[in-house]
Amino acid sequence: MTRQFPLAVRSGLLALLLAIALPFVGLAQSDDTTVAPAILVADRVFLTKDSKLIAEGNVEAFSGDIRLQASRITFDRASGELSIEGPIRIDQGGASTILASAAELDAELQNGILTGARLVLDQQLQLASVLMTRVGGRYTRLDKTAVTSCHICENGKPPLWQIRANRVIHDQLEQQLYFEEAQLQVLDVPVFYWPYLRLPDPTLKRSNGFLIPSIRTTNQLGTGVRVPYFFQLGDHADLTLAPYLSPNTRTLDFRYRQAFKRGSYIFEGAYTRDDLIPGKDRGYLFGEGLFSLQNDFELSFDIQAVSDNAYLVDYGLPDSDRLQSEVALTRVNRDSAFQANLIHFKSLRDSDDNATQPNLVADARYQHRFHPTSVGGEIRLGLDIHGHYRSSSVPTDGRDVERTTVELNWLRNWILPYGVRADFTAGVALDHFNISHDPLYPEPVTRTTPSTSLKFSYPMTRVAASGATHFLEPVMQIGWADVNGGDVPDDESRFVEFDQGNLLSMSRFPAYDRREQGATFVYGLNWTRVAPSGWQAFASAGQVFRSLDDPAFTTSSGLSGTTSDFVLGGQLKLDKGLSLTAHTLLDNNFSLSKAELRGDWTGKRMQISGTYLWLEPDAREGRDSRVSEVWFDGDYAITPFWTANANVRYDIADTRATTAGLGLVYQNECIEFDLSVKRRYTSSTSVEPTTDFRFGIALRGFSVASGTEKYRRSCS
Repeated sequence: MTRQFPLAVRSGLLALLLAIALPFVGLAQSDDTTVAPAILVADRVFLTKDSKLIAEGNVEAFSGDIRLQASRITFDRASGELSIEGPIRIDQGGASTILASAAELDAELQNGILTGARLVLDQQLQLASVLMTRVGGRYTRLDKTAVTSCHICENGKPPLWQIRANRVIHDQLEQQLYFEEAQLQVLDVPVFYWPYLRLPDPTLKRSNGFLIPSIRTTNQLGTGVRVPYFFQLGDHADLTLAPYLSPNTRTLDFRYRQAFKRGSYIFEGAYTRDDLIPGKDRGYLFGEGLFSLQNDFELSFDIQAVSDNAYLVDYGLPDSDRLQSEVALTRVNRDSAFQANLIHFKSLRDSDDNATQPNLVADARYQHRFHPTSVGGEIRLGLDIHGHYRSSSVPTDGRDVERTTVELNWLRNWILPYGVRADFTAGVALDHFNISHDPLYPEPVTRTTPSTSLKFSYPMTRVAASGATHFLEPVMQIGWADVNGGDVPDDESRFVEFDQGNLLSMSRFPAYDRREQGATFVYGLNWTRVAPSGWQAFASAGQVFRSLDDPAFTTSSGLSGTTSDFVLGGQLKLDKGLSLTAHTLLDNNFSLSKAELRGDWTGKRMQISGTYLWLEPDAREGRDSRVSEVWFDGDYAITPFWTANANVRYDIADTRATTAGLGLVYQNECIEFDLSVKRRYTSSTSVEPTTDFRFGIALRGFSVASGTEKYRRSCS
């Protein structure tokens, strides 16, 4: 019959539980340790004549998140000796587990011996030993030990890898594992030997030491090895140094991270001396940070710097053709928004001259909205200050522009009979320009632009017999704007995107150095269908008519002339994981000027994403030839352990690939293997076509949360 200890016996039981659980599962003991009341459940509990407390038959003891299971426990209250007969299992909330056949503890409860013991840390790392000894209440010594995070098969099949050591000492305070005479074995075949080895246990989040090395081979740098080392600089900062050595380069990579109470930042970069550009110091520096300041302000920065145009490509870093460094200060609340930023641009394209491009840009924007009860609606007051500067001192090529914009708008809407919604907007904008280093604009220019618009929409919904919900909304807008003042250079609005997002805008230029003027008429249609099964469809279409032809719009923008191209966009989401998004512009002859199609599909074993882009030639936008490209990226789970991935960017107009890559990944609960190859086909005066091979292998179990049941291998 199952019995529970009465209250009078719990003091002895509590000592029993502390003796077994606290020293071995890694809980630090102190004089003020507070432990939950212990409860012992067993088939039989009795006291012998010689003052021995015995519990036997399905013995279980509980205290907090600690659980002890054994077949028999004997506690000699006179001598303080504790004997446990197995099989023994001690669990502490999933953080650690001990399995043993028998255990003996001394009267001080700080030293003890477990035979046939196995220690499992964080449900990842298994340490099996012939004898486990507890020393000083802090150290656990395991003799003749096998360590692995691989699944152990009962049929005797060896694990993929294991470390066999003559002795292993686990320091629970420092959360470190110390190996003596350690040997790494792969499928029982010895591979490496270390007289002494130190590794962190899985419960330690950060620890000084070597990280996973990797091998990289390129046709320019040869075969090299990258070996990172991690330095813990207190509780809130760390540094990783990674020497990368090959026959043609000597590179030191670094990463520094630091966290503060109200923010954090990270810097990474490299210093290089190589044979690609002999005698020159090369490298890069990337950094970003975010801080919360007082009064709801946020300060952020993003730094990107590189020694030369080819460095990122040569060393397999993010393939960017333009670097952007920025410092920004922002604050957003219910009725106001503020943002100020300073941006530095650097182009890595050989065809670009950084001296003649606006490489330093400063912006400050503030908007506040009011809700007057006298006139109703909403009043928006905006201030926009902008400046961009060129480093060239040559007139015209070094033109610098400063602009100040003040804008006031009143917005009001009404619901008319039959459910028609009317939206009215009226406002005025003032733009002031100071232009220097350009003899064509010797004096400041001030422009005023009054504008107004009235939009009608008629939203309708219908639920079909199938349960699908349809939403249909025809829209119509008439507008007017009048730009008064001199001309200014077209620096900010050279590239115009026309889509359903700005179909109803009063000006479709991206910045205030250009504004649309004259009368306009816009019509459009929005449609949505949502099915009970989960699939959804969205579509929008529209067109713009203007009384004046604005020559600032390029031919490929879709807005040149008095009649715009027909804009059409849509999205389809199926419940089977398929998503398609399309956007296109059709002229009066239904010919494409711009088109983009994106698709994503996620299945049980495969993920695919792709993009197709079409752009017609436009010299004013820097395109002398047609652009027709396709991007593809996907991965396929061959088995639960093997995954293949591929990516390609193909230039259909030039009938050649731009980049292509293949990869193969093996992953289970104890090992991760990664092999990839990438080929870049394009070339320029500073960049050569490159082929990049990468190889990496990692033993899982010595890092936080690196194990997973999902990838457990089969024992068959």
